[in-house]
Amino acid sequence: MTVQHDAIRESGAHFAFTDRWGGVSAAPYEELNLGGAVGDDPAAVLANRAAAAKALDLDPGRVVWMNQVHGRDVAVVDGPWGTAPVPSVDGVVTARRGLPLAVLTADCVPVLLADPVAGVTGAAHAGRPGAVAGVVPATVAEMQRLGAEPERIIARTGPSVCGRCYEVPEQMRSEVAEAEPAAWSETSWGTPAVDVAAVVHAQLAALGVRDVAGTGICTFESRDHFSYRRDRTTGRLAGYVWLEGPPSDSREAS
Repeated sequence: MTVQHDAIRESGAHFAFTDRWGGVSAAPYEELNLGGAVGDDPAAVLANRAAAAKALDLDPGRVVWMNQVHGRDVAVVDGPWGTAPVPSVDGVVTARRGLPLAVLTADCVPVLLADPVAGVTGAAHAGRPGAVAGVVPATVAEMQRLGAEPERIIARTGPSVCGRCYEVPEQMRSEVAEAEPAAWSETSWGTPAVDVAAVVHAQLAALGVRDVAGTGICTFESRDHFSYRRDRTTGRLAGYVWLEGPPSDSREAS
């Protein structure tokens, strides 16, 4: 298992992205599928989530997941969901240090955010519809309500389909580029395309978030990563964000 883990030691911020290897899922989800709604064996998904958490020295039972629906809704959390239903949101934010937030992707852009001074973190699932709808600005806005400041936020984006591989109809490219000009792209074979990561980075810059970096990995091109556009029936990668330190309040939602 290879987990790209960026720990910014002076701030206590942690950002991590998985690849597809080192898990127990069988084809076509092999191996480290972390998505629970793609048709894989639920026991295999739980085992994979436990293995990924162990690699990051996290308690798998405390990781906060989302039921992602390509929208812009954001949930503010102060603990794991426990037995409560996982809400249908595409952003999650917390002011609890030590509480890991997770986002699932297989071409969409995983966006991880942390303000170490305020002790606030956020994770967003930015596919094309969600990015255009504004899930990233909505996530940052919720972080600000908890005391975060854009100029202090550290942002990391993970593996996603690149603008040279995300082919779309010409009308769709025009519509997305009208909302955010950075989206305009062309495939390596000369057809209309959209660069969703560029949309996310442009939105973050407009919000005043300065410390932004991506992995540079295209899921469509990389056989080490899941890609829905390439394989259709496939697994899901995960991005994780958390801040070191105990929760600021001992109470947690169950």
